[in-house]
Amino acid sequence: MPSYSLISMEYLDVVNDKDQVVGKASISEIYEKKLLHRIVHILIFNNEGKLALQLRSEHKSFCPLHWSTPVGGHVQSGETYMQGALREFKEELGTEMPIGFLYRDVYDDDRGLKKFLETFKVVFDGPFEVNPEEVIKVEYFTMDEIQKLIEEGGKFHPELLFLLRKHYGLK
Repeated sequence: MPSYSLISMEYLDVVNDKDQVVGKASISEIYEKKLLHRIVHILIFNNEGKLALQLRSEHKSFCPLHWSTPVGGHVQSGETYMQGALREFKEELGTEMPIGFLYRDVYDDDRGLKKFLETFKVVFDGPFEVNPEEVIKVEYFTMDEIQKLIEEGGKFHPELLFLLRKHYGLK
């Protein structure tokens, strides 16, 4: 189980099965009690249609050195999904721009956590100003290249794999 002590003072909204706010809790409490909460992702495609992936920093408490969506994270208490996505965009990649809604999913992870995921999309060729505490690098890949990385045993964040399998037909 990852340690969330460094971010335990960050609060998230606790939601019910209809995604209605029913309370708030620290991240550590969310994960200890397996409370339903909200997550955002932004898929960034370049003008060639390739998908950007970020290689997560070794400093991340969960899935360090794994490929992930280029932007993703918790929706903080009081934020909308859009506000959370835009904040994460700025924090992780130093970028601000309009994004569009793509998908809304319910995700059950292998730790027994259930989350609402909202995924957004933007077309952007870079450059990115990565936060080295969060991100090692961002690279663009075709879906075929991503599938090959998966088949070769590349390390992928489970929410990214979920999105790729559900919405892009990867295995």
